[in-house]
Amino acid sequence: MSAAEVLLERIHQDGEIKGQIVKVDQFLNHMVDPVLVHLLGDDIAARFSNSSITKILTAETSGIMLAQAVALKLEVPFVYAKKKRPITMPEYFAAASYSFTKQESTTLYVSREVLDQEDQVLFVDDFFAKGSTLKAIEEILSQAGATLVGAAVIINKSQRRDIEAILTLDDLHATVSN
Repeated sequence: MSAAEVLLERIHQDGEIKGQIVKVDQFLNHMVDPVLVHLLGDDIAARFSNSSITKILTAETSGIMLAQAVALKLEVPFVYAKKKRPITMPEYFAAASYSFTKQESTTLYVSREVLDQEDQVLFVDDFFAKGSTLKAIEEILSQAGATLVGAAVIINKSQRRDIEAILTLDDLHATVSN
């Protein structure tokens, strides 16, 4: 079975789809099934295996497991943008982001020590909804002078087709109505 088929089966078994809301708490973003995450990471990594990626970048928290799986497969480091700046991060890049799921604004921080202008970056996350997180990541990459090679998510809930996704909201709704 493909990663998309396994994910669809898991969503129907242990998740829920209500319009724009896709509940995957039992296997992706609260309790995590590491075997599933690695399967999803392998799928995304395969899509970018011919790219010159030097780092994977995601936002804290739900994207971390996927970023690690993709980074492991591509054999590159991953970085996660933090939602709170620790005192150990005196120099940083920062940009504002709005969470559709949590209905709140936050600032994302990346240390200047882990990102620079030579980096070719793949952004990965669990969901793509309104694009606020990606917009913040693009701002951070611009500040660093780094290059965004691509963006990939587990589920794309938007109509944007330049985001690599294992499933789209249309895929999910098609299976619900069948």
